[in-house]
Amino acid sequence: MASSELYTKHARVWLPDAVKVWKSAKLLRDYTPGDQTLFLLLDDGTEVEYEVDRRTNNLPPLRNPNILVGENDLTALSYLNEPAVLHNIKVRFIDSKLIYTYCGIVLVAVNPYENLPIYEADIIHAYSGQNMADMDPHIFAVAEEAYKQMARDQQNQSIIVSGESGAGKTVSAKYAMRYFATVSGASSEADIEERVLASNPIMEALGNAKTTRNDNSSRFGKYIEIGFDKKHRIIGAHMRTYLLEKSRVVFQAHGERNYHIFYQLCASSHLPEFKTFKLGEADDFHYSNQGHNPVIDGVDDAKDMWNTRRAFSQLGIGESNQMEMFQILAAILHLSNVEVKDHSGDRSSILPDNADLVVFCELMGVPCEEMAHWLCHRKLQTTTETYVKGVSKTNAVNGRDALAKHIYARLFRWIVGCINNVLKSAVKQHSFIGVLDIYGFETFDINSFEQFCINYANEKLQQQFNLHVFKLEQEEYMKEQIPWTLIDFYDNQPCINLIEAKLGILDLLDEEGKMPKGSDGTWCQKMYNTLLKQNAHFDKPRLSNRAFIIHHFADKVEYHCDGFLEKNKDTVNEEQIHVLQKSKFHFLLKLFVGNEKATSSTNRSTTSITGRFGLSQRGNKKTVGLQFRHSLHLLMDTLNATTPHYVRCIKPNDHKVPFSLDPLRAVQQLRACGILDTIRISAAGFPSRWTYQEFFCRYRVLMKQKDVLPDGKLTCQNLLKKLIRDQNLYQFGKNKIFFRAGQVAYLEKLRSEQLRRACVSIQKTIRCWLARKKYLRMKQSAITLQKHVRGHQARCYVHFLRRTKAAVVIQRNVRMWAARIRYQKLRSASVVIQCFFRAYVARKLYYKILYEEKALVIQKWVKGWLSRQHYQRTRTNIILLQSCVRRILAKKKLKKLKVEARSVEHFKNLSVGMENKIMQLQLKIEEQHKDVRELNERLNAAAKTQDIERERHCKELENLQRSEKKTRTKAEALPSLMEQLSFLQQELENTRKQKEVLEDQNNVYKEQTQQVVEELNMKNSLLNDEKDNLIKLILEQKQQITEIKAQVENTEKLQKELIEERSRYQSLLCEHLHLQELHKDLKEELELRLSPSKRSESNYTSNSSECSPMIASTNGQDSSLDKVVSLNCFSLVQYGEDCRLDNWPEDPHWKETPSTVDLPLILKLQRRVREVEKDKQSLQRQLDEKEAQEEEAKDMEEEISVGRAELDLETLKRQELASENKKLKQDLSELRKSLTNENSELMPPPVGSTTYNVLLEQLNSSNEELDMRKEEVLLLQSHIVRQEAMKYKDAALAEGVSLDLSDVPSFQDVDRSTDIHTLNEDGELWLAYEGLKETNRVLECQMQKLEMQHSARYEKLLEEVNMLKEEKEQQQKLLAQTLQLPEDARIEVGLELEITRLTQENLELMEQQDKQDKTIVNLKNDLQLYMKRVEEFQAHQRKTSIGTNSPAKGASIPRKEREYQGMLEYKEGEESHLVKCLVLDLKARGVAVRFLPGLPAYIIFMCLRYADRVNDDQRASTLLNSVLCSIKGVVKRRGKDFDVSSFWLSNTCRLLHCLKQYSGDETFKTHNTVKQNEHCLTNFELTEYQNVFADLAVQIYRQLIKSMEDTLQPLIVSSMLEHETIHGVLGSKPTGVRKRSSNSPEEDAVTVEVLLQQLGLWHTTMIKHGMDSGLIKQVVRQQFYIICAVTLNHLLLRKDMCSWSKGLQIRYNVWQLEEWLVELELTDCGAKEMLEPLIQAAQLLQVKKKTEADAQAICSMCTGLTTAQIVKVLTLYTPVIEFEERVTTTFIATIKNILKDREESSTLMMDAKKIFSVTISFSPSSVALETIQIPASLNLNFLNRI
Repeated sequence: MASSELYTKHARVWLPDAVKVWKSAKLLRDYTPGDQTLFLLLDDGTEVEYEVDRRTNNLPPLRNPNILVGENDLTALSYLNEPAVLHNIKVRFIDSKLIYTYCGIVLVAVNPYENLPIYEADIIHAYSGQNMADMDPHIFAVAEEAYKQMARDQQNQSIIVSGESGAGKTVSAKYAMRYFATVSGASSEADIEERVLASNPIMEALGNAKTTRNDNSSRFGKYIEIGFDKKHRIIGAHMRTYLLEKSRVVFQAHGERNYHIFYQLCASSHLPEFKTFKLGEADDFHYSNQGHNPVIDGVDDAKDMWNTRRAFSQLGIGESNQMEMFQILAAILHLSNVEVKDHSGDRSSILPDNADLVVFCELMGVPCEEMAHWLCHRKLQTTTETYVKGVSKTNAVNGRDALAKHIYARLFRWIVGCINNVLKSAVKQHSFIGVLDIYGFETFDINSFEQFCINYANEKLQQQFNLHVFKLEQEEYMKEQIPWTLIDFYDNQPCINLIEAKLGILDLLDEEGKMPKGSDGTWCQKMYNTLLKQNAHFDKPRLSNRAFIIHHFADKVEYHCDGFLEKNKDTVNEEQIHVLQKSKFHFLLKLFVGNEKATSSTNRSTTSITGRFGLSQRGNKKTVGLQFRHSLHLLMDTLNATTPHYVRCIKPNDHKVPFSLDPLRAVQQLRACGILDTIRISAAGFPSRWTYQEFFCRYRVLMKQKDVLPDGKLTCQNLLKKLIRDQNLYQFGKNKIFFRAGQVAYLEKLRSEQLRRACVSIQKTIRCWLARKKYLRMKQSAITLQKHVRGHQARCYVHFLRRTKAAVVIQRNVRMWAARIRYQKLRSASVVIQCFFRAYVARKLYYKILYEEKALVIQKWVKGWLSRQHYQRTRTNIILLQSCVRRILAKKKLKKLKVEARSVEHFKNLSVGMENKIMQLQLKIEEQHKDVRELNERLNAAAKTQDIERERHCKELENLQRSEKKTRTKAEALPSLMEQLSFLQQELENTRKQKEVLEDQNNVYKEQTQQVVEELNMKNSLLNDEKDNLIKLILEQKQQITEIKAQVENTEKLQKELIEERSRYQSLLCEHLHLQELHKDLKEELELRLSPSKRSESNYTSNSSECSPMIASTNGQDSSLDKVVSLNCFSLVQYGEDCRLDNWPEDPHWKETPSTVDLPLILKLQRRVREVEKDKQSLQRQLDEKEAQEEEAKDMEEEISVGRAELDLETLKRQELASENKKLKQDLSELRKSLTNENSELMPPPVGSTTYNVLLEQLNSSNEELDMRKEEVLLLQSHIVRQEAMKYKDAALAEGVSLDLSDVPSFQDVDRSTDIHTLNEDGELWLAYEGLKETNRVLECQMQKLEMQHSARYEKLLEEVNMLKEEKEQQQKLLAQTLQLPEDARIEVGLELEITRLTQENLELMEQQDKQDKTIVNLKNDLQLYMKRVEEFQAHQRKTSIGTNSPAKGASIPRKEREYQGMLEYKEGEESHLVKCLVLDLKARGVAVRFLPGLPAYIIFMCLRYADRVNDDQRASTLLNSVLCSIKGVVKRRGKDFDVSSFWLSNTCRLLHCLKQYSGDETFKTHNTVKQNEHCLTNFELTEYQNVFADLAVQIYRQLIKSMEDTLQPLIVSSMLEHETIHGVLGSKPTGVRKRSSNSPEEDAVTVEVLLQQLGLWHTTMIKHGMDSGLIKQVVRQQFYIICAVTLNHLLLRKDMCSWSKGLQIRYNVWQLEEWLVELELTDCGAKEMLEPLIQAAQLLQVKKKTEADAQAICSMCTGLTTAQIVKVLTLYTPVIEFEERVTTTFIATIKNILKDREESSTLMMDAKKIFSVTISFSPSSVALETIQIPASLNLNFLNRI
């Protein structure tokens, strides 16, 4: 389609404007070829006529559709022209607040004059690894493109940053270098990236200055080569500088400043180290006060000086060198104040005593007289003689300034050399990325030599840029295989030849400088004569003969010739240089000596030009122009050898107003920086390029269904042939369709017209449907209305009839009701009066009776209480007196017995008695054998007689029992009758007394009733007061409730802080472990470099050797402090081993550094080892003491066993007595009943009768017999107890019981006493007596212990009482103080006191708990030791019994089924083999499929149980340390494999749970079975190892998340944002960016299903590995957080993704993720909440965004997004079709105003690298250890199941 056909009605065009440069207008009529006038309507409503030039017939440029405005790439615009470029940049910069825009391969950066939050580390990570076309324009995208191409193509790269002063070149270069330093990381030479960044403050201080256009303008050019190794890590850098503006040292224009370093020095002159420089304010020196603007707003020169000095220190430049540099700079300032006096005859002089000259000479170390002389004289040399001539004041001042410039240039060059030496790398550089920060095209009112050189350099760079752009265009066309013709573009080679060719400007300038009397005027005339007619780019101004004009590519510039010749020569008085070379200041000599060495080698090419300095040897001297041309050629050679990337910085306005664009200034810079040339080259070819898929999706609406073919490429070709007839306006490539300029706009116009027609058709149909629906609704409404009106009228008539009838009924009932009411009122009044009167009488009577009854009750209880108190006091006093007397007697007896027992004679008598007894016993034994025979014979005879006597005694006994019952009933009836008589007499007396009391009480009651009434009235008033107080209390409680809520919120905040602190601890732990691994890697690399042949051991052995002394096994007696100290000691020892001096190379630099660090550490470790040995000795002593205590405990247990037997005796006695008492009580009650019953037959006889006396005698005899029976029973019971004690004596555990039974006579002893009662002939009484003695002894011991315990408790109680008294006194004092305070202060004081009290109680409880825990641990260990010894003793007994009892005859023994104990036996030294088979060689996938989940953890724990059983702490520590190190090694080597990380995370957690489950702790034992509790560890306390394994689990968890994150990152953006599951929602707008980094063919699309498959695979793997469900939920929660963070971050950085259709797509994808959670029953893991910010962002893209109500709704909806994120999404919102509207700036301002008070983080991006703190909750295992079998495939045959 011809371009003239696009000028139709309503088409928009651009018109030139003097102020705005271009302004928009709309056509009012269609344009036809041949028309000379265009009728236009401006945006302000005015109509204008535009005259078309008849000769050129050039129409005004067309304006792009609104949908194409704001594109990321200017070449994606359909109409490529200057106003389109300017408008697109303006919309992005002002409306969208976007400072970066692509223009093909160029990044256009507009200075915002405001700090933007788009350069943080999270932004860097978001751009890392992304394609340039996938992200919004950014300096980081260009840096990533350069870094990626360097890594992929193995080719050096360059980033060329250009622009005029104040455009932001230095900042852009700085951010590019920061990106490389962050992304690449450092190599083995640490902190090299910090050094590269640290060079920026130094170069800014020495090379930047304030100009009229920029407060921090770079006055030199620099090219920094950042070197990388083969792993693409920064290893070094090199800097080259160009054309330092030395003239600024001695001259500054108004409003400008000198270099920053001078002002920083003056601002820091008050520091003590600068006192010797004798500096003052900047206004005091001539070189710093010429601009009359020494201060920059917002800049602190003193602080900048501190930053500069810190940067020097970071680069390794010492404090002494820094002070020497500052000394030279101070000398330059003092030199500026040296005054020159004028004399006649072109002579001048300087006084030798000039103060500033004296200070200058002192600082420089030169003689003052000589320097003063040569500042005013010069030496002239001819062929025959040399003579000295004075100079004028002007020449002397110029010579002084030349010297200052020369010194500053030398210093600048030396500093650059030092920086290069520091940044230089010893490792060979593999590739580099160069960053060129160079001045842009400059034009001022007066342009001199500096501007000429700057513009010359820009001409060379522009030529290289044009050639590179043209080359890329050709490569694109050739790649797509489309026909193309040669593109004509502007070539500035003639302008370059004008400057640098033979007989060019520079050549003529050098030739004029060699003339003896050469001047600027003669040089200018030579140029007029030579170049004016030969070169069209050279011109002469009309009104000047000392200036010339050059037509540059950007603009024509007029240069003034004054000063060109002198600046090109850059001469310095040689005698002044000689004076400086004689200086005593060594640093100054270093500067000049270094320069002489550089100039002496004429063959060496100069690679760094830091200034225009003069040399002392004129023959070898090169002019500044020649040097600059040479260095520029070298720079171009470097750039041509690299792949360039361009950044063009634009200065939006001259007033530094944030986000304000001056169109005139912007267009000037766009022309000057070559942006428009890029547009011209693109417009000459095919600027618009769409893929076939993008074209089909976008323009599907222009096709019919029959036009859609299976081949998408053919479908697009057919459509284009129909829509655009001229085939020269487009071309079909292999993968893309190429369009000429304007064709995309034409297609958009067709698309919008088609959509408009479709909308009209839809509107027509909908309006018809709505109208018909409205008509039918109205018709139905009319019918319904009529029906209801008629019904209403009928109902009204019926209602009238009903009302008349009801009125009569109402009147009748009302009259009846009134009469009834009157009657009821009279009746109720009389009833109420009667009721109240009767109630009054009844209450009076009731109160009287009640008063009397209560008085009686009170008297009864008071008298009873007084008598009981008297009785109790008397009883306690008697008991106390008895106990004291008995205690005194017992003490005396005890002392006497102790003295007798200790005497030597006693022991001798015992020994002699024992010998005699032994002889007597032998004789007795012989006699007893004889007696036994006789007794046996007698026994047979006595047995017969005994049977006869037994029968006779039984009959007599029965008779006696019957007579006993009769006598008891009769004898006991008499005293009961006497008691009853006395009782009745007492009751009679009591009734008389009560009657008198009642009469008195009746009188008192009447008086008290009146008092009660008065008291009730008082109570009523008090209750009202209490009611008011309660209301106040309720209000106070409400306040307390609010305070409690506040406290609850504070606790929630504290919980959040705890979680954050836990995450920080885990992240710090991970970093610490990562640093340890890095240290080990560096150590290994160092050892490999030094001695590769010595490296023969495997990774496992090295790891195990490093980690072997990890944690020493600790006994139960060790305190927690000793355990912590042991762990710290281990870490120090391990660190000391890693930092040994033997591991360092022979380089002296390496030897010096570690020696300063390791020697004190080694001394500390030695001291710690000695302390550990002392602790070991003390622990050994404690162990011996514990064993002694255990033996004592055994003795106590034996005594307790005997005491138990004696206690059984006491219980038997008590039971017997209790049963007898019960019987006696029953008999007594029966006797009382019989006595009370007068008519009974069993009436007792009268007292004194014969029957009464007989019964009394029988009763006495029966009582005596009963007492004898009781004694006999007691004797028998004591004999039984005695036999039980004999059993305890023979037992193994009763070795310490000393029951002396040797003196007990046998039953057959004939010498027994004859004085004992006949019932005790067999010695039972004597045995009982001995048993009672033994029990008394035991009871005495127990009573002593109880007394001791009682005394201890009494003392404790006294202490507690004293403490309570003190607390009571303190509380009373505080209460008195608080009562004097107001209520608010009283409440606060009460709360503070309560808080302090609770804290003290908590501390006391914590101390008690610690003590109890320690005692429990000690008791557990003792119990385990006792159990072990008992088991060993029993096993020994079994062996001895088996050995003694040999079988009588051989019989077959059936084999029983083995019962395993759940432990694995292994030998010492087999830990390495075990770890190798179980950890290092184990394949995670095979184990997960075939074996039991957590099998390695169970096997390791079973081996640990064996080490615990044999009580070998060294073996246990070796095993656990080996396992720890091997797991760390496996995770380190193969941690990127998710299966490996998941497998070992599961096994580490399982081993941790086993250590807890079988630790023996009560909190964990509750989850076990009885068998599992039997498997608990008995000897080891492994709490420290539990902490170590928990830390290891956290480390593996973080490694698992990182490996998972590496896999997720490429999938998230493609599946969640880029892929469209819902095809054809509204179509997608292509970006049009040329993708330079993706040369490979397009990969398969990644959908949400692929993402869900990956998540499902991970979930299945974790379940197979047996990971805890809680841990799986935390992993899934972390996965969803990563998905949300990455998706939202890319959404915030991609303008093309912020649209309504993309919001719908995101919500659909989120719904799929939520469904996945529901399917796997993971809805409660918190993963859904992690997606909330992404859901809100998607909703934000879809909601209405116009009114203030919409803004309120958005603010209430987007609670999960920050204000910056909300504003960013609204700013980036891009319509996909023309019917959508952009978000206005006023609406965004409204959002900001509403959210201004919201407290939140100011960061824009979500932290995608954030890892939540993991909590590993205890999960007991139900697997029985004894049932676990070891598979043969694990090769663990050396392990034996026990």
